Amino acid sequence: MRGSAWITGARVAINLIGFVSTLVLARILTPADFGLVALGTTILVIITAVTDMSLAQALVHHQSPEDDHFHTAWTLNACRGLALAALMGAAGHPLASLYNEPRLEWLIYALAFSVMIGGVTNPRIVLLSKQLVFWQDFLMSVSERLVAVIVSIGVALYFRSYWALVAGAVAGQFAAMLISYAILPFRPRIVWNRARELWSFSIWLTLGQAMNTVNWRFDQLLIGHYLGRSVLGAYAVGDNLAQIPTREAIAPLTHTLFPAFSRIAEDKPRLAMGYQRAQALVTAIALPVGVGFGLLAEPLVLAMMGEKWRAAIPIIQALSAVFAFQTLGSLVQPLGMATGATRNLFQRDLLMFVLRLPIIIGAMLIWGLTGLIYARVVTGLTAAVVNMTLVRRLTGLTLTVQLLANLRSLSAVSVMAAGVIAIGEQFNHHKPGLMALLTELGLRATLGAVLYVGTTLLLWQVAGRPTGPEREVVTLLSRVVLKARRVATG
Repeated sequence: MRGSAWITGARVAINLIGFVSTLVLARILTPADFGLVALGTTILVIITAVTDMSLAQALVHHQSPEDDHFHTAWTLNACRGLALAALMGAAGHPLASLYNEPRLEWLIYALAFSVMIGGVTNPRIVLLSKQLVFWQDFLMSVSERLVAVIVSIGVALYFRSYWALVAGAVAGQFAAMLISYAILPFRPRIVWNRARELWSFSIWLTLGQAMNTVNWRFDQLLIGHYLGRSVLGAYAVGDNLAQIPTREAIAPLTHTLFPAFSRIAEDKPRLAMGYQRAQALVTAIALPVGVGFGLLAEPLVLAMMGEKWRAAIPIIQALSAVFAFQTLGSLVQPLGMATGATRNLFQRDLLMFVLRLPIIIGAMLIWGLTGLIYARVVTGLTAAVVNMTLVRRLTGLTLTVQLLANLRSLSAVSVMAAGVIAIGEQFNHHKPGLMALLTELGLRATLGAVLYVGTTLLLWQVAGRPTGPEREVVTLLSRVVLKARRVATG
């Protein structure tokens, strides 16, 4: 919980900074600017994922890594960074010609430089995660984001160019690299002798991540080619905003659960119980946040980003809900890594690749952006079922047991959604004023929070106050209050 608290603080700070940055940049730049940069970063993410060696996870999983393990990891990552930078440099002109976008060439060159910087980041930083020490992670991640945002907004205000987004990304990467060595000093040497040992664990994670990234990013390449930069910009921003609430609600626990699950991986009953407790708590927090964000999307986007971003509203509404429901099986990744079931994780990624990609491509080519959004909904819910099925294989928890552990959260979210939708019908979104939008936003958010918390507590009381996420939260709050009273009384 202490580790999660540090990560929660970091994620809250990062995303508050990032959210404000997105709103400011959305006012200054255009959807086409965001679309161009999204095209370049998508190419970068796919290339880096295909070649990622998942060495950090291998070092965390290793019971007692020695110096040579870290030197080997640094050597492999540095070589990979140089190779990728050269590959992207060579691909810059052909990719710009393929998309008929000359600006893409120099943008890719700049992103290639950021890859090279990332390749020499200090690998010893994973020791902090392994030992469940996360305050340094807070410092590094918040500093990286803050530097990126300051540079992005400064360049945007001065040049009013898409280069603001690129400059921020490169500056943030450089800051993270420097801070990693300041937090945990390390003098790297070129060493290869532990490469086979590290790869023996990470190979399936590498393949799975490559498959997963192509699977979940390929749609942006299609949109950029067939539907244009402006549509891609709205889609990329909408997709990113839709992910933030759910991703950030679960990131603190998922970041700590891999090393935590690793400690009890041999005790199967305890592992199953620990998974069930953690998963129910994650869903109880992330489900209302994700669904609620979708319900608030229209007044939020119109008030904060302006009418030119209206096209992003249905994307946020649909995908926020899907990401929220995917939390029902979201902890399978740290669970699979902790139990050494990396091959099973790869098989899951391969299955979703085979299922998802044809549906996404077909729906977009036939029905355009609307078809793509519906395809995302269908494949997202399918992914949740696939994850829960893999959880059953790893822990013995059936799908029914997993769903029942979240029944109160699902019921409370249904009540919340009905109430927020009902009050939303009372507002007119045809050229509304800023004050009207802010008023609606406040009323919807307040009503949603009251309905969800009230319904959850009522159902918990009716059920006899059983063990579950409600008790976890009540117990934690009671301890915090008790400690505060002790401090106050001396």
